[in-house]
Amino acid sequence: MSPTDRPRDHAGQGAATTVAAHRTRRRLRADRARQLADLLRRQLLTGAYQDGTLPHESTLATDYRATRNTVRQALDLLRAEGLVDRLPGVGTVVVARKYPHGLDRLMGLAETLREHGRVTNEVRTMGPSPAPAPVAERLHVAAGADVLCIERRRRLNGLPLSLDLTYIPLDIGTALLDADLENTDVFRLLETITGRPLGHAEITLEAVNSDAHSAAVLEAPRGASVLMLERLTHLDDGRPVDLEFIRFRGDRITMSGLLHRS
Repeated sequence: MSPTDRPRDHAGQGAATTVAAHRTRRRLRADRARQLADLLRRQLLTGAYQDGTLPHESTLATDYRATRNTVRQALDLLRAEGLVDRLPGVGTVVVARKYPHGLDRLMGLAETLREHGRVTNEVRTMGPSPAPAPVAERLHVAAGADVLCIERRRRLNGLPLSLDLTYIPLDIGTALLDADLENTDVFRLLETITGRPLGHAEITLEAVNSDAHSAAVLEAPRGASVLMLERLTHLDDGRPVDLEFIRFRGDRITMSGLLHRS
């Protein structure tokens, strides 16, 4: 290598180092913005900003020991989630809220959200249907036996909140065919029909992308993430009586619970 080539090599190495350092700074700022967005989201969901307006960016930067750029990036993340918006002459304001769904007790949706408004149910389909093998197995009915299948769109204060698909053993479900499912939780009806209280439920919660059907029913963007709650509910004697697949709009619900370590 000739001596005249060496300075050029050093210059190239210096440029590469500068680019790498810049990328590292951008990644760190993005990390801090995401972390700040998590903290601010918690404040939004717990009603910390009663007047609906967030503090000025400079105040947030001071309170959270962040740079103004980091604060702006964090607010951009919350704006992309549809939780806040920026209004000229006003600042950043809360434009949507999420409703808390507790995971501590076994309750129907209307019971869970009674403090936040009125839950109404639109029964889209209902009737006997042969149980798919996984449904029959979990409900302890014979393979291919009919079960009651119900699909409902549920609204809170008129806004679409969830799309529920429910399977119930037919010896219990037949009595639901004439019940007021539009204004009454299935849980209450099951206890009335069986004469027994509900006992416990097994739940699985995961995020899934909405398909075209569920997105249209929930009036959500196609492909938007939804919270999928799978719940198998048992009577107090252990009999499984209700298998549900519930798709919640992720921008309108938040799940919370109290866990104990024994």
